[in-house]
Amino acid sequence: MSNISLNFRNILSQKYTVGLEKPVKTQVSIDGTKKYLFPAATEKYIETAMIPDKERKTICVSSQVGCKMGCVFCMTGKQGFNGQLTAGEILNQLRCIDEFEEITNIVYMGMGEPLDNLNEVLKSIEILTSEWGYAMSPHRITVSTIGIIPALKRFLNECECNIAISLHTPFEEERKKLMPVQSAYPIQEVVNEIRSFPINNQRKLSFEYIVFGGLNDTPKHIKEIARLLNGLKSHLNLIRFHTIPDSDLQKTNENSLQYFKDELNKKGILTTIRSSRGQDIYAACGLLSTKSLLEKK
Repeated sequence: MSNISLNFRNILSQKYTVGLEKPVKTQVSIDGTKKYLFPAATEKYIETAMIPDKERKTICVSSQVGCKMGCVFCMTGKQGFNGQLTAGEILNQLRCIDEFEEITNIVYMGMGEPLDNLNEVLKSIEILTSEWGYAMSPHRITVSTIGIIPALKRFLNECECNIAISLHTPFEEERKKLMPVQSAYPIQEVVNEIRSFPINNQRKLSFEYIVFGGLNDTPKHIKEIARLLNGLKSHLNLIRFHTIPDSDLQKTNENSLQYFKDELNKKGILTTIRSSRGQDIYAACGLLSTKSLLEKK
């Protein structure tokens, strides 16, 4: 920009960058899933996953460097919080992967809590969905949250994207042990807030439920989930837990998982089991970046 002074150009160059930030590492799974590792501030990394499924290609983007929520089953949480991503850094993950032109769906389910970085997440979604931007349908974008109620209210009012709520157990004390956010925003209050908002037929509401063996896969959990979600037009995703370092949590067996799904469906809760993808490349959130940080040391 030769029409501004050299001094101003130097100031701009210190605070802003123009262009794309390419991934520093790419891993490809035997099932076609790809994991991209991008550099982030403070010499950390963020992860982005590309998940192919027949004619669909979904990208799972990160919204923060690390996470401050401290969920005990999450490797990202074990890294601690290291900063917010800008809208540009969120979109860079999409723009810089090999499959950029083929992506059909976007999920904000990577590193970080999206509603803890709501301004930048909404800004990135505006660019993704605007005619002057990427012109994507908001109904092809899903934002996942553990349930920060003030930000959830704003998101529901300002954005038409799908919403996914991290549930993991319907019981208050048990959820506090798994997810400290329960103390501030109990899951019952989160569900009540969603019930008070008119969810239209195009916006999809789902609940995420990692199944831990002997902990949250019992008949009493089935009964309480059915009570909690009764009457909500929603979808419950059951997710297999894959063990992480320094955790006593165990995965459930396949028979228990299938029984859990079948019984919930009998009670009128639309429930499916999510396929596990990319296990051979550390595709679970936080594993690859944690491994890369340890290798740097």
